[in-house]
This record gives sequence, C-alpha cells and structure tokens, in this order.
Amino acid sequence: MFNKILIANRGEIALRIICACKELGIQTVAIYSEADRHALHVRFADEAVCIGPATSSESYLNIPSVISAAEITNVDAIHPGYGFLAENAHFAEVCESCGIKFIGPRSALIRLMGDKAAARAAMAEAGLPMLPGTGKLSHDPAVITMEAENIGYPVIVKAVGGGGGRGMKIVRDPAMLVNAVHLARTEANKAFHNPEVYLEKYLESPRHIEFQVLADEHGNVVHLGERECSIQRRHQKLIEEAPSTLLSAEMRQHVGTLVCQAMTRVGYTSCGTVEFLFESPERFYFMEMNTRIQVEHPVTELITRIDLLKEQILIAAGEPLPMRQDDVLWDGWSMECRINAEDPVKFTPSPGKISTFHTPGGPGVRVDSAAHTECVISPYYDSLIAKLITNGRDRRETLGRMRRALEMFVVEGVKTTLPLHRRILQDEDFIQGRLNTHFLDHYFQDSGKAAS
Repeated sequence: MFNKILIANRGEIALRIICACKELGIQTVAIYSEADRHALHVRFADEAVCIGPATSSESYLNIPSVISAAEITNVDAIHPGYGFLAENAHFAEVCESCGIKFIGPRSALIRLMGDKAAARAAMAEAGLPMLPGTGKLSHDPAVITMEAENIGYPVIVKAVGGGGGRGMKIVRDPAMLVNAVHLARTEANKAFHNPEVYLEKYLESPRHIEFQVLADEHGNVVHLGERECSIQRRHQKLIEEAPSTLLSAEMRQHVGTLVCQAMTRVGYTSCGTVEFLFESPERFYFMEMNTRIQVEHPVTELITRIDLLKEQILIAAGEPLPMRQDDVLWDGWSMECRINAEDPVKFTPSPGKISTFHTPGGPGVRVDSAAHTECVISPYYDSLIAKLITNGRDRRETLGRMRRALEMFVVEGVKTTLPLHRRILQDEDFIQGRLNTHFLDHYFQDSGKAAS
C-alpha cells in the first residue's frame, strides 16, 4: 500500500481523493496555485506545496513543477483526478520514468485512447460496435469528399485528440464539408495542439450512455453498469443518472459483457469509462473511452455501494479487485446535477465571491463541493461549484429528493445553473425519461422554458 499520495488537482475532486486516502490510512500532499492558497484541499491535506501562479499552464499543467513537488515530498504515487493532467500520456510516462506510480492506466493506453481515431480502431478490433467512420482524414479534398459520401450524410468532423465539443463540426450539406474540416482542424490545433481530425456518421437524436469499469493488474475486470449522460449543453454534461431508463437488465448485461471483454483484450487496468451513443436499446455504438475517474462517478457509487476512488487507488497499489461480476449489485436509482457558476441561459462563466452558500441535506442527498461562503470562484479554472447527488428506491423518489434539494440549495454572489436544473426537473419529457443529447436544444427553442 502507498504511504503518501500527491494529488495533482484542485477543487471538489481533490477533496474527494483526500477523503478516500484518509479512509485508507494514506497521507496526502496537495499542490496549489497562488490563487488557491486558501482552498479547502490545501487545508485538509497533510502537506501542501505551491507550484506556481494562478494560470493553469504555469501551475496545475506544469509537469516539471508537479514532479518536483512529488519528489521533495517523497510520495509513492500521484493521483491526477479528472481534467488537467489526468489523460496526459506524457505526464504518466514521466511518472513511470521517475519511479512514481501514476494512479491510472499505463501511459501507452492513455495515448491509445486519447487518439480518438486509434481508439475506434482498437475498440472495433476488440469487438465493440462502431458507427461508420474513418481514420485520420487526408488533406486531399477529393479524398475527404469520397470518405463522406461512403459514410452518408449527415457526418460529423471530430478532433482526433478532442474533447468537450471542441474541434467538432456537423455537416449536412456536401458543399460545406471541406470548409468544415478546415475549421475543425484549426480549432483542434488551437485547443489540443493536434490538427488531425476524422469523420463519423452523425446521429440526429442519440442517447449518451456510458459504462463504468474497474480492471486490476491481475486480469480481473468488472463493469458497474451504466450512467445516462444525455442532458448536456454544447457537449458538456449537466445531469447524469444511473441506471438509464433505456436499458433493460438483459441489455445492461449484454453491453457490460462486451465492455469487459474489450478491456481484457486491450489489457486495460484502473478505473475507466466506455462511452456509447444509443439509437435504440439494441443499436449502440462506441464513442470514446475516458481513462480516468469521471465527474459523475458518485451516481455509480450510490447504487453499487462501491467507492470508486478507493478501488482506483487499491488497483494502482497492485491489489486484486475484491469483487467479481456476480458480486456487483445495483440498488435503487441515483442522479447528479452539476451546479456551475454560469449564466443559466447563456452558459457564460460567472466568477466572483460567493456571499451565501447553503447546501441541502436530508435522506438520500450528497453534496460534493469545495465551495463555501466567502470563497472565490476563480476565472482561471472550471466553473463547477458543486455536484448535487440524490438517490432513492426508484427514479420517482430520486427525482423528488433532487427537486427538494435544488430548492434548498442557496448560492448567492455569483450566477449559477440552479434555476435551469429546477426547471428541467419539472419538464414532462424529463420526468418520463424521454431523453436524448439534443434535449436542451429543443428545450431552449421554447422561450417559455428559458431559465431565469
């Protein structure tokens, strides 16, 4: 077991990792930027090291500074959380070369799954169904046009190294294809320093459903079921729940088995998430894999009673999984609302000082947050204030608890997405589980539903 872990992150996920480490008897080292000097993860870690100015490129993304902090504090391992360096293959490789355990998969697997075109090829070979698509696109307009015609319109241009909706362009008109590819390349290069893109068949109204997996270093792999992530805005998830209203127990077992087989074939270890687009309960396609803990991991924890952070750390320490697939049980329903410091209609950031912060409680309510009254939501980092999670015996009880919790959640001093969440949970389509990835696009077309 590790004696000391450095947490290469901030905010609520840093606190979540500290909680897991405390329960495992592991000491923690927090890193922080000058802007986070008074942050809660700094206060609650056993040690803390300032690694640079407020801008993330000079602090949380500065690999030499992070490694230096790890070396001077003599840690055994680094936990990257999510975001920042969590899926940076070079960072994982540096950790490996320095003899520091990276809490995640091997750098080679991070690199493979970080290349979306290569990941498609690897997962197809491992037996997962794929949408019609291409490898990395040629720069020849004639070849690009032919590839799109072979797939069939509409198509979507995607960045090979992408995420968060950047470097993505939907093309319905063949006359717009070459220009869309050019724009996607430019955007991808700016965002990811990688201009490569590929084409994929575009689905008009799919559901975004992901499967959680755990895989140890002894060849054991289990899936923990699915999470529904279809409620999103500009490809950013807002509400997640588990299980999905779309899948039967039989389909959950079928897809989960395929996922576990694929993970075994590629030699995956650690916690990971395999994401799919579903046209129907029986028609689904691999989209991408995230080789890290997810923001929405609490919804799986609440219905499986499995602490994903602790399991991720134990796997990295070489421990075998304590469960097999037949041991994984799902009990009830859970849901998460991401409360962001954003304008609830325009989705523009709303940094500033929180003047009032009151979190709800009561049965079936969990709040993961590093915010508090008088804390400052910095313009330098992600706008997430808190994750509000509820669970109950079924979806109806879970929805009731979420509505009640949203009403009792008070954040003043900055704009938040709380009003939007309150309205969505009153929507009849949402209540009935009629979801797809364009739910909010249609929602905002009705001006009467605009959040206030």
